[in-house]
Amino acid sequence: MDKMDYAILKSLRENARNTASTIGKEIHLSVSAVLERIRKMESTGLIKQYTIVVDQEKLGNNMTALMEVSLAHPKYYESFTDSIKNNENIVSCHYVTGDYDLMLTIYCRSAEHLEQVHRMVKGHEGVTSTKTHVVLKTAKNNYC
Repeated sequence: MDKMDYAILKSLRENARNTASTIGKEIHLSVSAVLERIRKMESTGLIKQYTIVVDQEKLGNNMTALMEVSLAHPKYYESFTDSIKNNENIVSCHYVTGDYDLMLTIYCRSAEHLEQVHRMVKGHEGVTSTKTHVVLKTAKNNYC
C-alpha cells in the first residue's frame, strides 16, 4: 500500500461508483494504473465488497441506539449472534472488552420499536444484562 492506493481507497469510500477515469483525474494517475491497483486490492482481499449507504430516516428509522449486552457465559455467544443475524434492525454486533461482552448498533422507528428489540435481546437465553444508549447526533460515521 502506498500513497496512491490510499487515495484510490479514499475516493471509492466517498463514492464506490467512481469510475477509474474519475479517480485517475483526482489523483493524477492513468486509468489503466487505477484499474490495475483496484484489481490488486480486490484480489488480495483488501477491498472486500462494494456497497451502498442507506439513509435510515428515509426508511422510517428515526432512532439509533447502541446496546451493550452481557452474556452469562461465552458458550452463549454463538447462539446469541446467530439469533440476531436475521434482525434487520440490528445492523452491527461487536464482541468487546470491558464490563459488557457485545455492542450492538440498532436502527428503529421509535422508542416503542426500540423496546421491542430490547425485549427480544433481553429475552435471549444467556443474556444477563443490557445497557442502552440512544444516539442524539452522529458526528462521524465512516463505513470502512
